[in-house]
Amino acid sequence: MITDPISDMFARIRNANVKSHEKVDIPSSKMKMEIAKILKEEGYISDYKNIEDHKQGVLRVYLKYTVAGKAVLRGIKRASKSSLRIYRGYEDMPKTVGGLGVTIVSTSKGLMTDRQVRKDKIGGEIIGYVW
Repeated sequence: MITDPISDMFARIRNANVKSHEKVDIPSSKMKMEIAKILKEEGYISDYKNIEDHKQGVLRVYLKYTVAGKAVLRGIKRASKSSLRIYRGYEDMPKTVGGLGVTIVSTSKGLMTDRQVRKDKIGGEIIGYVW
């Protein structure tokens, strides 16, 4: 049993990225699908798809590399966890790597990036940082 599925997802992506794997399989959920969608929109992964296995399902994430073989995703870190939830208003939303990275935030309107949160003037729980 996994205590924190989002931390598990981030760890699997981080480990596959370090080993230069083409893809990584993660147990699927709606929230993980939304995180993968944000990662694709921001250009950190090349693609993702949900594979039905008549159980929970599998989220397959295809990692992205430069022509020189370097990983596009430099780092991914969980911020809020089960033992310590981190909530921020849009005015106090942190910028990841001086604005070069993305902060993933869970709001009442769904998962958003820090830029969308500031634009819509809505706060929420900080899920993690990607750079």
